Parts: sequence; structure tokens; C-alpha cells
Amino acid sequence: MFKVGDLAVYPAHGIGVIQSIEKKETSTGGQIFYIIRILETGATIMLPTSNISSVGLRKVVDKTMLPKVYSILKNKKEPTSDSQTWNRRYREYMEKIKSGCVMEIAKIIRELYLLKSNKELSFGEKKMFNLAKSLLVKELAITKNTVEEKVEAELNKMMGT
Repeated sequence: MFKVGDLAVYPAHGIGVIQSIEKKETSTGGQIFYIIRILETGATIMLPTSNISSVGLRKVVDKTMLPKVYSILKNKKEPTSDSQTWNRRYREYMEKIKSGCVMEIAKIIRELYLLKSNKELSFGEKKMFNLAKSLLVKELAITKNTVEEKVEAELNKMMGT
């Protein structure tokens, strides 16, 4: 699915580059691994190719998906999770982030932004908002081949911040 040099989104970790593809002997026999360096942290992850779908590794979002992402962010309908406890929302949001789906991450940003317009976000909510926004900004910057600051300013303007 990936070649050396490809960029890939590793959910909850961010964007990484496939540095090499190696065959290693394990207790269950030989396995092929992607060696992925996460761009933001420099961390290296060895991921068995057989685990790609279970961890949600995927290609960086295509430019054709940008209008859909932007329409989610621009949607001003009230968040559905406002009446839930923070713990329940947090678990739901973490599941969405772990899914790696760019649309789900955009929904988290939108919901927390709308929640923020009605009340002060808790420390945990702010942290979740910043994580989701950071993941989305980094991916969109790569997709659009531009700097993160430009994408962040565009998102802030779009959402009215």
C-alpha cells in the first residue's frame, strides 16, 4: 500500500514518512514492517503491514476532500454532545481521533468550537480542541502544500475566531 518516502497519517500520532520497509523474523515467523518516522516528534514506529487497518494508517487526505472538510467546519448547528458529561464526550472524541478519519477530526473541532462559544472550555476540552486542530492543520498544510500558519489562519477565519 505504501512505498518508501510516502507520507502517511498515523492516527493520534500525526503524519509520518515511510522511511523503509523491512522484513523481520518474529516468533510467529517472518513479517514485513513499515518503519515510520513521525514528522512532528521524530519518533520512529515499526508497524507490521498486517496491522495497517487495525491502527488506521492511511494516506494523507486528497485535495478533492477539502470542500467536505470545510463544510463540516462551517456548519454552525448546535453540538449534539453538549448535554453529555465531559468524560463521555472525551471518550467519544478520543475514539474519533484514533480512527484517523479527517472528517471526524473536523467534527470534533467544530463541536468544541461551538461549545466554546456558549461556555468556557475545561482544561481537558481545550487540550482536546488543540490536539484535533493541530492534527487537522498539519494534514491540510501537507495536502495544500503550504505552511501550517496559513492553514491555521484560514481555519480561524472560517470558524470566526
